[in-house]
Amino acid sequence: MIKTEEIKFNSQGYCHIVNITDEVAKKIRNSGIKSGTVTIFTPSATSGLTTIEFEPGLVKDLPEFFEKILPSGVSYHHDETWHDGNGFSHMRSALIGPDITVPFVDGKMQLGTWQNIVFLDFDNRNRSRRLIVQIMGE
Repeated sequence: MIKTEEIKFNSQGYCHIVNITDEVAKKIRNSGIKSGTVTIFTPSATSGLTTIEFEPGLVKDLPEFFEKILPSGVSYHHDETWHDGNGFSHMRSALIGPDITVPFVDGKMQLGTWQNIVFLDFDNRNRSRRLIVQIMGE
């Protein structure tokens, strides 16, 4: 069986990190599917999905890390094309990727003790975001 759902929210850009673990767990519970996999996908070229321990230190460390490896204050070729100043956003998104898949058993995601699923908004402005949640199993 396959069920497809959405999660919608507003984000702030500049590596805004949103913990979506509880929302995904709720979608699984409401699906009626007991065991399988859940894939979360962001249809965006300036955001990504991963897992972290969602605690204040890492919520600060992750944006600082991205600023060091792909800084926002430099010019990217993308900026020359569209003049929107978010070339760094696209580069960060490409590094993290647009999706994550997690197995679940008896309706419970098999995440590690401290793992949380997070959405990262890398763009340079506020956005309305939509995530696609596809639950597959039996």
